[in-house]
Amino acid sequence: MIQLTREEAISLVKSHVESNNLVNHMIATGAVMKALAYKFGEDENEWEITGILHDYDYPETDQDPAHHGLLSVEMLKKYNLPKEVYDAILAHAEKKPLETKIEKALYVADPTTGFITAAALIRSEKKLEPLDSKFLMKRFKEKSFARGANREQMSMCSELGFELESYLNLALDAMKSIHEEIGL
Repeated sequence: MIQLTREEAISLVKSHVESNNLVNHMIATGAVMKALAYKFGEDENEWEITGILHDYDYPETDQDPAHHGLLSVEMLKKYNLPKEVYDAILAHAEKKPLETKIEKALYVADPTTGFITAAALIRSEKKLEPLDSKFLMKRFKEKSFARGANREQMSMCSELGFELESYLNLALDAMKSIHEEIGL
């Protein structure tokens, strides 16, 4: 059982990561992870904390991707998080094979939040509310849209038992549930 609360994890991230966009990405990834945990009957708090902390070392590893994930695990060791959390952080950064459900979920959720954020920002409202899964599917097929959001990685939702559109709908709903917190 995880000892860190959502609020503590967010506070930890905000004290370490200066970029508001990155903080919002991490919180959004936490929301998607929580929704996936609920769907799978897993520990929602543990999965959400994993999503919130997944890019903890990004300020240090942005220009050094070979250490991304590895440094997060080192920096977060003092919090005695479950091994599954550390393994998921390593797996999302491709520092270990994707083996467990939480590892695959984080790997899939990470680019999805950036993709959904980009979809919101191209609209005049700059909000999540008008988006739906059909709009996201249309944008997904546009290779020039949100190039940084790895489509192959997002498509791995099938390994979690999802069709792409239903997965995007779940992720969108999760992000909509925290829209005020992430400014969308």
